[in-house]
This record gives sequence, structure tokens and C-alpha cells, in this order.
Amino acid sequence: MHRLFVALRPPEFIRGALLGLMEGVPDLRWQSDNQLHLTLRFVGEVERPIAEDIAAALKTIRSSVFSLALDSVGKFEKRRHGALWAGVQPKEELRALADKVERACQSAGLEPEHRAFRPHITLARWSGRPPAIEPFLARNAGLSSAPWQAAKFILYESRLGREGAHYEPLETYTLSAR
Repeated sequence: MHRLFVALRPPEFIRGALLGLMEGVPDLRWQSDNQLHLTLRFVGEVERPIAEDIAAALKTIRSSVFSLALDSVGKFEKRRHGALWAGVQPKEELRALADKVERACQSAGLEPEHRAFRPHITLARWSGRPPAIEPFLARNAGLSSAPWQAAKFILYESRLGREGAHYEPLETYTLSAR
């Protein structure tokens, strides 16, 4: 079985800026540089033939390069776990690319994704009671960055281990110049 997802990888200067924020809250599992990405579609566990079909379907996507920038921080909270994230803007071209990835995944035989697309880069996770993250959110509320070019997206395999998830790029798909 292969645990897959499709994502954008921010450039080094953006990852460095995000890594620089990761402090001041004990009890969080901060993401490593290798883990920083913006998920376009979580696939989950699939057998090799489906993984190959997904990889082939993603090759059919035609989309132009577009600009993104960091914009805000926030949190997702569920009953027993949660995540801190950095937001990105603008969302329109990102959503259009995510829609194309979704259609490609469905054409490869996946069920439709029913969760709303909320573009973000996960910074940290927690389990159990939420730690005191309000000071972090207040301190970084105005997060922004210089724009960067989203010029490619990647099909990743996620391998879970004792140290957390390790993400292995399987295939990279280049967006076209305008």
C-alpha cells in the first residue's frame, strides 16, 4: 500500500521563514523542513496500480504558473488533536489547481474528496488537550511574505515512522509559463 498526497512545496526562503516561527509553544510537534508543504489533495492508502493511475492522470493537468504569498496563521482543532497553520493568498488560482488535481484523482478511480479545500501549510500538530497557542497566534497574526511562484506540484508518498511522517517525492509535475 502507498499512502499518497499531492502538494506544492514552498521555496527555501518561505520554508526558512516558517521554520523561524516555530518556537515558544511547548507540547507541539513542529514540522521539519522536509514536511512543509501545501496539500492540494490527500489521497490516502492505495494499491500500486491505483498509485500508477493517479501519477498518469496528474500528467494530464494543464495549468499556468501563479504567485502565492504567506498570509496569516490559524488553527484547526478537533476533539483530540489539532494543528497550527500558515495561510496563503490568493486562493483562486490555488483552488483552480486543486480542482484539476481532484478531477484527475477521480478519473484514476478515487472517490470524491468531501472535505472543503482550505489551503494552508501545517506548522505544528498536537494530540490531547490543546496547548496554549493563543500567544503564538497573536504574535504571528500579521504573517506575510514576498510572493513566490508556484511552478510545480508533487505527488508524495508519506511513510509513517517513530519520528513522525517522512515525505518522499514520487513525481514532479511542472506548470506551464504564461
